[in-house]
Amino acid sequence: MTLLVFNSLLILAAYFIGSISFAVVVSKAMQLPDPHSYGSGNPGATNVLRTGNKLAAVLTLLGDALKGYFAIFLARALIGVDTDSWVLPTVAVAAFLGHLFPVFYGFKGGKGVATAFGILLGISAWLGLASLSTWLIVAFFIRYSSLAALMTALFAPVYFVFLYGFQPMAMAITGMSALLIWRHQGNIKNLLNGTEGRLGRKK
Repeated sequence: MTLLVFNSLLILAAYFIGSISFAVVVSKAMQLPDPHSYGSGNPGATNVLRTGNKLAAVLTLLGDALKGYFAIFLARALIGVDTDSWVLPTVAVAAFLGHLFPVFYGFKGGKGVATAFGILLGISAWLGLASLSTWLIVAFFIRYSSLAALMTALFAPVYFVFLYGFQPMAMAITGMSALLIWRHQGNIKNLLNGTEGRLGRKK
């Protein structure tokens, strides 16, 4: 097997790993409705929480984050820890695209917040912690989960460049951030209109 074929298979595997929707898996296991069929239709932890099952939402959140982390962990175990090559950044993007456009569910995926965090944590513990801190600070003071995700997406590439300089991985993170912001366009409209739901507020 040539190196190119091996790397291509690794990238494809990352996409398949990302394509596992834990919102669907957990919902089926706990006999809950398909997350595509209610609420926002988004297969993510926030939508699963609309069923009232907090455990299902937490398991969805953890599963989506862990699959992103595992994709990076697997790649690093097989090809090393060099973030300055093209392979690991492509693996990161492939896993993220798997979540957004999962082959197993008609390419109808989530917004990618938890999976992106898992990927960032897999790339660097410091990068993951910096990104998580940004989300927590914005969410705590502003009380908008979507705004916290958007601000984190904007700062994640900056954190990477500050920590490790300009590398191909910086471009990959920038691309994932742009996709995450694009997936939140509905939330952005709600924020501008003043109709976005706040954390901790009961409807």
